[in-house]
Amino acid sequence: MVSIIMPVRNEALFIGRSLGALLRQTYPGELMEVIVADGMSTDSTRETIKELAGNSEIPIFIVENPKLIAPTGLNRALQKASGDIVIRVDGHCEVDSRFVENCVVLLQSGAADGVGGPIETVGDSRRANAIALAMSSTFGVGGSAFRTIDDREIYTDTVAFPGYTREILVRAGAFNEELVRNQDDEYNYRIRKLGGRILLSPSIRSRYYSRSSFKSLLRQYFEYGYWKVRILQLHPGQMSFRQFVPFIFVVTLILLSLLATFSVTGRWGLLLLAGSYLLTNFAAALYTARSKVSTVPLLSLSYLILHISYGFGSLVGLISFRSRWGHGVEKVESVQTICSEK
Repeated sequence: MVSIIMPVRNEALFIGRSLGALLRQTYPGELMEVIVADGMSTDSTRETIKELAGNSEIPIFIVENPKLIAPTGLNRALQKASGDIVIRVDGHCEVDSRFVENCVVLLQSGAADGVGGPIETVGDSRRANAIALAMSSTFGVGGSAFRTIDDREIYTDTVAFPGYTREILVRAGAFNEELVRNQDDEYNYRIRKLGGRILLSPSIRSRYYSRSSFKSLLRQYFEYGYWKVRILQLHPGQMSFRQFVPFIFVVTLILLSLLATFSVTGRWGLLLLAGSYLLTNFAAALYTARSKVSTVPLLSLSYLILHISYGFGSLVGLISFRSRWGHGVEKVESVQTICSEK
């Protein structure tokens, strides 16, 4: 039995595609259920879900998520989930037709406790396509395995849209409801601390629709950087060097900008750092765009927004969470509600 849980809010533009893909799986429909945790959507998301449910042989349930954020929705969906395997997907993604089947095969083989696959990030406009390219490149997001590796199986630190055995969910407990963003990273780290393994497999494929505006991209990556500070406080061992690079870059820019107001050395340092970054950014955009030269300006701007917003978000997070150092572990333990075995 497989339970698919989906935290959504105002996904009217995408829910038909994401939920529709789940209803076209090769896995037996009588062994599936879909639980959508709706964050009080104000658009037609819920109506679309009910319409699809009325024409589906696979049970589709809606649970309320009055706190609106993903981790509370995930926990409410987990309370209703009855599957031996639980798969988390988002309203902004579209999974391959063999997604569920391949998750089950790998989990039943004992190869891992959690599995996921590479995501193909796409856009539905010229700007969104540039953003998708930036989010899929090493220069844009560092060595994020599920965004940049799609040709081999590897054990990794985290995956997007993961499938889990119920056994590991019971051991790991609930999602941390404090974390508006990055709750998957934190959850998978807790699984690995328990001795569990997370497998990235190219047989588990999905498509993710990127943000369509630079404003929404800025907000998304600002929040990633902001909440990554809380992850650092909770689990210092979860962090990798690449996650500190945007913060170091932004802080250095700020310090050199201040120094440049009264120092020639500061002005030269600022010029060197900014010039080096812009040159590297442009070269990376040229390489990523390949023959699509017209995409380079939008792609270059996408890179800049990714790096600056993530780094600035981390800086603001350090200020906002300055009093939380040394209190992280107790907070996580207090919000963990163990999933009851069905």
